[in-house]
Amino acid sequence: MAEERVLVVEDEPMVAEVVERYLRRDGYTVSVVHDGDKAMDAFERFQPDLIVLDLMLPGLDGTEICRRVRARSQTSIIMLTARGEETDKIVGLGMGADDYVTKPFSPRELAARVKAVLRRAKNNVEADGDHLRFGDLRINGRTRKVEDHRGPIELTAREFDLLFHLASHPEQVFSREQLLDAVWDLEFPGDASTVTVSIRRLRSKVETDPSRPRHLKTVWGVGYKFEP
Repeated sequence: MAEERVLVVEDEPMVAEVVERYLRRDGYTVSVVHDGDKAMDAFERFQPDLIVLDLMLPGLDGTEICRRVRARSQTSIIMLTARGEETDKIVGLGMGADDYVTKPFSPRELAARVKAVLRRAKNNVEADGDHLRFGDLRINGRTRKVEDHRGPIELTAREFDLLFHLASHPEQVFSREQLLDAVWDLEFPGDASTVTVSIRRLRSKVETDPSRPRHLKTVWGVGYKFEP
């Protein structure tokens, strides 16, 4: 039975109630707040392992809450976005959200995504703890730590999984769809921009000069590869 804590920030009472019920059924300890202004207090008090975060909230909106959480923590975040709001998805992922679910959504799907994100954050490394090194870039699959000459590099769970997957297959070119299948446990039909945003964030953290990446290379018209 899961023991992780999940904070649900959702202003629609019926949606929040259904989400809470499904998560509690799966064994999570759940706290719910309906107001963006109360979210950070709840975050500090509850210390969740994951936040289910609606973008449209009274008070602070979801993007600002995400920004504040990321400034102090790598807590996993799943954003809830309105159908068709592509910009919201890109902004959310760009600010460090690990996943998103589009409204209206299946509570069962959301529960599955919560489980998948928490599993990745905890121990989802297929290479059984391999320690990869490329020059001064060191990637430890067992501890999920990354560092270079500047010191430790803070990555979200999804960013680490993406980096580790690419670095575990140096010089192999992956399409965005292949990376979705390999790194994201559930499919994102027709939304490969998710990978583009994640690569951009990863470069900003891992590369000394993100505009001229040393390791995370774009193969135009195909996808991405990791160059040792």
